Amino acid sequence: MGTNLLPVQVLAPGQNLNSYIQAVNSFSILTADEEKQLAEQLYYENDLEAARRLVMAHLRFVVHIAKSYAGYGLNQSDLVQEGNVGLMKAVKRFNPEKGVRLVSFAVHWIKAEIHEFILRNWRIVKVATTKAQRKLFFNLRGAKKRLAWLNNEEAAAVAADLNVDVKQVREMEGRLASTDMGFDAGVDDDDDTAFQAPANYLEDARYNPATQLEESDWETNSVNNLEMALDQLDERSRDILASRWLTDDKLTLHDLADRYGVSAERIRQLEKNAMKKIKAMIEVSA
Repeated sequence: MGTNLLPVQVLAPGQNLNSYIQAVNSFSILTADEEKQLAEQLYYENDLEAARRLVMAHLRFVVHIAKSYAGYGLNQSDLVQEGNVGLMKAVKRFNPEKGVRLVSFAVHWIKAEIHEFILRNWRIVKVATTKAQRKLFFNLRGAKKRLAWLNNEEAAAVAADLNVDVKQVREMEGRLASTDMGFDAGVDDDDDTAFQAPANYLEDARYNPATQLEESDWETNSVNNLEMALDQLDERSRDILASRWLTDDKLTLHDLADRYGVSAERIRQLEKNAMKKIKAMIEVSA
C-alpha cells in the first residue's frame, strides 16, 4: 500500500501535534461489520480505497500507543509517524478470515516500528542489538519508572520474569543509566569543561622517539640481514629471487625457464630451495 493514498499531514503529524490529534479523532470509528467488509475488499480485490479508510479509522489508536513511549525523550510526532508506518504494514497484511479485529493485529506492528525507532535514536551508542536485549530493554525501562537501582531481589524477579540471567539485567540497567559523551570537545565547550572529552585522555604513541628508533633499527637490520643472506646464494638462485620478488616488473616461472634453458618446475624448485636458505640464514643472524 503506497503512502500516496493518504495525505502527508496524516502520516507525518508535524510540529502541531494537538491539531493532528484533533484531526484523527474526527475520523469515524468502524463497526465490526464495516471493518470486515473493508478488509475483505482489500484482501480479495486489492481495493486501495478500502485500505485508506482502514488506516484513517485507526490513526487515533497509533496516537494512544505512541503516548505510552513518552518517557524516552524523543519527539512525540516522530513516534506517531513511525507508528503510522507500522499501522500501514498491518493493514496490508491483515487477513479478515482470521476472526480478529484489526486493532488486535495491528498493535504488534505499530509497537515494532516504534521500538525500532527508539533503539535507533535513543542513544548514539546502541544499547540493545539482539532480540533478547531489546525485550529486556523495554521491559526493564518500564520497571525503572517505578524503581531506582534494583536491589538483588528485584533484579532476580525481573530476570525470572524475562527468563534471562541476573547479570544481563544488571548490564542493561547500567546501559540505561549511562549517558552519551562526544569523543571530542564540543564547539561551545569552555576551558572548564573541554578537558573532560575522552580525546584528551588517549595517549598517542605514534611519535614516541623510542618507538620510532626501535622501528627504524628493526627495518635497517632486516634489510642488512636480507642483503647478507642473498650474497650467500649462487648467482642463479639470487637472480631467480630478485626477478620473482625484488622488482616491480616481476618475471614468471616460464620467463626464467626460458632464460636458463630449464623447465618451469625446475625454476620453482630452485626458488623454493633459495627461500629456505634465506630464511635459515636470517634466523641465524637475528
